[in-house]
Amino acid sequence: MNETDLGQSVPPPPQAREHLTPLQISALSFALEDERKAYKTYGLILDRFPGQRPFVNIIEAENRHIEALLRLYQKFELEVPVDRTQPDPSALTASLQDLCAIGVKSERDNVRLFDTVLIPAAGDNHEIVGVFTKLRDASAHRHLPAFERCLERRNCR
Repeated sequence: MNETDLGQSVPPPPQAREHLTPLQISALSFALEDERKAYKTYGLILDRFPGQRPFVNIIEAENRHIEALLRLYQKFELEVPVDRTQPDPSALTASLQDLCAIGVKSERDNVRLFDTVLIPAAGDNHEIVGVFTKLRDASAHRHLPAFERCLERRNCR
């Protein structure tokens, strides 16, 4: 995703236009979609491997991330996008070791996305920047180390 992708969103409703830019609304939408996809992916993994760490812990965090983003939608009186996300298909077939490796890559990509696209797209809106920064920090300081530990243990236990 890049700024061009963000600029191709549906125009904001009239009540939100005065509060948020189209770029900020697109960034919110993309962040919500990303969190929803992660939540669904970890749900599929847990269907295959019930109670498996770190997935069991991180799915709870993803739910909190979704809730934080939905609070921003409510605050800015934005219509919440319909959830059309699909889980990562690797959740259906990959080994635990491979899923942990995918988790490491995904969290690194997520940090980079927040640093280079989403946080800059939030502009001067301190509330959005604050939520995006917390989501970025959770990826960098909690999720990524959990997946790295999973890889080190080889069997994710």
